[in-house]
Amino acid sequence: METTPPRGRPAAPPLLQVDSVTLAFGGVRALSGVSFEVQPGSITAVIGPNGAGKTSLFNTISGFYRPTGGSIRFRGREITRLPPPERARLGLARSFQNIALFRGMTVLDNIKLGRHAHLKTNVFEALAYWGRARREEAELRRDIEERIIDFLEIDHIRHAPVAALPYGLQKRVEMARALAMQPEILMLDEPVAGMNREETEDMARFILDVRAEWGATVLMVEHDMGMVMDLSDHVVVLNFGQVIAQGTPAVVQADPEVGRAYLGSGDVQSLRAKLQAAARQGVAA
Repeated sequence: METTPPRGRPAAPPLLQVDSVTLAFGGVRALSGVSFEVQPGSITAVIGPNGAGKTSLFNTISGFYRPTGGSIRFRGREITRLPPPERARLGLARSFQNIALFRGMTVLDNIKLGRHAHLKTNVFEALAYWGRARREEAELRRDIEERIIDFLEIDHIRHAPVAALPYGLQKRVEMARALAMQPEILMLDEPVAGMNREETEDMARFILDVRAEWGATVLMVEHDMGMVMDLSDHVVVLNFGQVIAQGTPAVVQADPEVGRAYLGSGDVQSLRAKLQAAARQGVAA
């Protein structure tokens, strides 16, 4: 298995280190000895066939699952046993494969919930709504309205209930809520699943801009190969809970193990042609 640093970036201390992580449910191993690193400022994609363990890996990194072995370090700090709220406060924010918004609440209120992990107001200040509570609320609203909502181009729906929005806009609102958490690593679980071509192109643009304008590192699970090959600096391939390849998109495309994982045969050329065609289509768009 060949590993390479992200394209065009010098070696740097990794922002996230996943080291020999194993996850088991009873006698079933969802993850087995998974190891990889995420460099600061990179876009890292985790790919693999259905059932490969991608979402289990995301749930383990974000703290929803506790691994049965191995370690996870963020900025060199061991976070393997930290609960999800603590990881959020440190700078890990994520979206979900299945949209996890409060459908009866407005877009603005859903986004504001993302900042709660960082609020310092105590219960008495919040109930009285004075002093620090009032200042934090004003600062939060200004940041969300002037930065996040404007950035994701959702000003026209800020007061709309989430349940009334089409799927593509709901995915954008979920990304906005994650950005409200002020992440150092933005974890996106299938950010363009179920989207049409125009929505996919918009989301790809937002992901690139999150890195360029916000300075966030992106870790994503995605099935859209054109998007993965076009955006990613580093690709990690899972199959049956194990890392079978990782490296630049070019390295991954050339790895015969990836072909066998996706096709169940040795027809590597077919998969390579499919990936290259998807990547060219993405670049052309």
